[in-house]
Amino acid sequence: MSPSLSLRQATANELGVIVRLIEGASDWLRTKGTDQWAQPWPDQAGRHTRVLAHVRSGKTWICWDHGTPAATITADPDPDPYWPQPQRGEPAVYVHRMVVSRAYSGLDLGAELLNWAGRKAWRDHRAYWLRASAWTTNHRLHDYYTGQGFTRCRRGVDDASYPAAALFQRPAQHSPAAGSALFREPPLT
Repeated sequence: MSPSLSLRQATANELGVIVRLIEGASDWLRTKGTDQWAQPWPDQAGRHTRVLAHVRSGKTWICWDHGTPAATITADPDPDPYWPQPQRGEPAVYVHRMVVSRAYSGLDLGAELLNWAGRKAWRDHRAYWLRASAWTTNHRLHDYYTGQGFTRCRRGVDDASYPAAALFQRPAQHSPAAGSALFREPPLT
């Protein structure tokens, strides 16, 4: 059976698609006892600017089920300024805004996207680490990342306004090959 989902780079005119995925996740998160994404960070314009910058630089991907967006992920090889300085010098790819639509929950799509990002990090950037900054107060998300083989690192840089200071990493080259093949990957470049 071939996968019905396909992963491709997002385009600037799909900003609204990504924002709707984020807002859908925000609505769901409110029912889970966390303040993650209760308000856009630092504000709506700032969030849109960050998302659009990642899209325009080719770092954001959308997983499509024909015409329906199932998930999004940003895989950024540029150092994350919220990680401590010594670690920023290590080759890494940083995952931002990985969101799976509730309609596609329970399929392990998030795990497949993380594995894809790890393989891409190693293959395209020779990055040793796949890293994620998780919402500081979302302990269920912390458990999710550790369940995906990530190790918790020390807290991010001291910036009281930054809400995602829980840092996680795992070796990129140890990302398993596509297992259940939930989505077709783009061809190698």
